[in-house]
Amino acid sequence: MTSLIRDPLLWILLVVVLAAVVAGMRVRRTNMALRKQNDDLRTSRDGLHGECQRLHMEYAALRSQQAHALEEVRRDAEAETKDVLKSWMRTLQVLADEQQRSISDLAQLKYGDDPQILADLMTIDHTNGQFGRRAQGIAALCGGWLGRRETTASVYDVARSAQGRIKHFDRVQIHTQVNVSVTSTAVEPVAVVLAELLDNATNYSAPGTPVEINIQAVPTGICLIIDDAGLGMSQEEKDRAAALLNPETSVSITSLGNPPRVGFAVAGVLATRYGFKVSVDSVSPYGGVRAVILLPESLLTNDAPEPAADAALFADTDHPATRPRPAATPVQIVGTTPGGLPKRRRRPAVSVVPEPAATEPEHDGEVTASRIGAFARGTLLGRNTTTTEGSQDQ
Repeated sequence: MTSLIRDPLLWILLVVVLAAVVAGMRVRRTNMALRKQNDDLRTSRDGLHGECQRLHMEYAALRSQQAHALEEVRRDAEAETKDVLKSWMRTLQVLADEQQRSISDLAQLKYGDDPQILADLMTIDHTNGQFGRRAQGIAALCGGWLGRRETTASVYDVARSAQGRIKHFDRVQIHTQVNVSVTSTAVEPVAVVLAELLDNATNYSAPGTPVEINIQAVPTGICLIIDDAGLGMSQEEKDRAAALLNPETSVSITSLGNPPRVGFAVAGVLATRYGFKVSVDSVSPYGGVRAVILLPESLLTNDAPEPAADAALFADTDHPATRPRPAATPVQIVGTTPGGLPKRRRRPAVSVVPEPAATEPEHDGEVTASRIGAFARGTLLGRNTTTTEGSQDQ
């Protein structure tokens, strides 16, 4: 026993065992501390994750509230802007109408026998017509109405009215194979939309090239087809036009650019409001754009419009340029379709368009007055509207 106590190896072994036991206990304590620390960190992580989710939800809610508030502010600003513009445009429309009547009175009562003054008056009247069209378009975009018309007008006269509202009216050629009238409610919106399309066609095609309007009957109504010889439209421009002409699109005044491009926006708003269709996604036979207005049967009638008392207001019947000649041969009504539209057969034309000027030398003022005078006979038929505000049924 004494020998065992004195054996150094035994003491070494005991020391090693004790050291191992102590080390094991330290490891155990360290492991338990690390586990506790890990548990604390995990708990802290879960708490931070929950706080992060809470902050993210609050941030999303604040973003949503901000977006809603901004949208509400935009809507209010847009509505206020439209209300102000509509009020201004109503005033400008009234002034344009008063100016047009003043010019008509001067031409009829005071200067009708003076070709040069008559030509000047018609030039002013033509510019006034373009001004009035712009005011009408902006008013329509702002929710205003174009005015009240009491009578129908033939499709041909509506086209002539639209022709007279653009700068380069002399480049427009109208071809028609129908003799149908547009209901009184739709006359003005169709004329405004057609004028906007003609304005685009003449502005974006080479000077001197013709712009054609072909009026054709289709199974569902009447098509007014506008063809130009321009460069056409890019895909981006087609997409923009399609969006503005889409009945589901809500047009914002601030989205039309600076300076604003309102033509397609006006066409889309009026087409949606009055129930016809406009498309500009086709290519014309001349490589430009083909725009199509489709008037359904509900906007057409076989009631002939009453002759306008002022239709020949500016006519110079002694001049060859204003002598009547037939337009493209219209048709005679011989019955009605199930939808109420007239069945037709060809008959001699009744529309009057200016004939080319005589070849003998004439005074430039007389030629200008005669040409513009003859042109006015057609356009005046589509301009007897008033700008009284009211319902869509006006």
